[in-house]
Amino acid sequence: MTASLRNAAVYRYSLPMEAGVVLRHQRLKTRDGLLVHLQQGERHGWGEIAPLPEFSSETLDQAQQATQAWLTHWLAGAQPDEDALPSVAFGISCALAELDQRLPLAADYRTAPLCTGDPDALFALLDALPGDKIAKIKVGLYEAVRDGMIVNVLLEALPDLRLRLDANRSWTRAKADGFARYVNPAWRDRIAFLEEPCKTPDESRAFAEETGIAIAWDESVREPGFAVRAEPGVAAIVIKPMLTGSLTRCRQLVRQAQQAGLTAVISSSIESSLGLSQLARIAHWLTPDTVPGLDTLNLMQAQLLRAWPGSDLPLLDVDTLECLWRR
Repeated sequence: MTASLRNAAVYRYSLPMEAGVVLRHQRLKTRDGLLVHLQQGERHGWGEIAPLPEFSSETLDQAQQATQAWLTHWLAGAQPDEDALPSVAFGISCALAELDQRLPLAADYRTAPLCTGDPDALFALLDALPGDKIAKIKVGLYEAVRDGMIVNVLLEALPDLRLRLDANRSWTRAKADGFARYVNPAWRDRIAFLEEPCKTPDESRAFAEETGIAIAWDESVREPGFAVRAEPGVAAIVIKPMLTGSLTRCRQLVRQAQQAGLTAVISSSIESSLGLSQLARIAHWLTPDTVPGLDTLNLMQAQLLRAWPGSDLPLLDVDTLECLWRR
């Protein structure tokens, strides 16, 4: 096809969040991002570009500028290199993969439920989970001892439950040890992994070695010089494509993890239902034997463009969005 048959548009969205969503040091009232639409002949492709505040290195304005610059070259008939900004590289690579029909349609809509609130209220939810009972708990938001007690109660009450925990590097080594003391050693192997418990990777490695609680790399995956390798006590890497980069980069990380004997988990960065549905397709494609971490849609008050199966949130169409750029 010739360049004259190419068209592109950029839209901006702002989805209201449920009250109480906190990212590190700020409350997230809206989830803001861009949608990219590519068209070439009769083919279409969509991608989402949504830097996550306090986690992404780029701002939404920077992402918009980079997106429009990339699209200008693409519309002129070029195939530009992947952008250096992770959210832009990921969103555009998804749009191109849809356009070229390289992103499989089959999707993995399983989720590891994100557990919040009173543990007593979680028992019925978790007990009713079909198949492998895998759930996720954010730890490090309260006292480490409280987190340890909650994890211990859930593992004791539900013998077939496995937990993924995420501390976001929030604990000192002393606090991490305080958490571990309240988890029965007999049940620690049902913690599938604890994402980056301590402030430094070396402290997290030592924690895993001394407690027998497996860890996973999350933030480390996106840092310069990170290498996927087998290490004692390390069970997994968590790949958040919106923060990591293009589909090519994500595929490379998955392949390296598999070669090292580690689990690779595709996880969300609070994308809209469009982005989440694409992550479900990516998870089915690249990590079909692993439940992805995509249980974030209910943090929002609406869906966008594509509906998530089983959700009753209202669905917004592209006509409701602000078109920032069209060629």
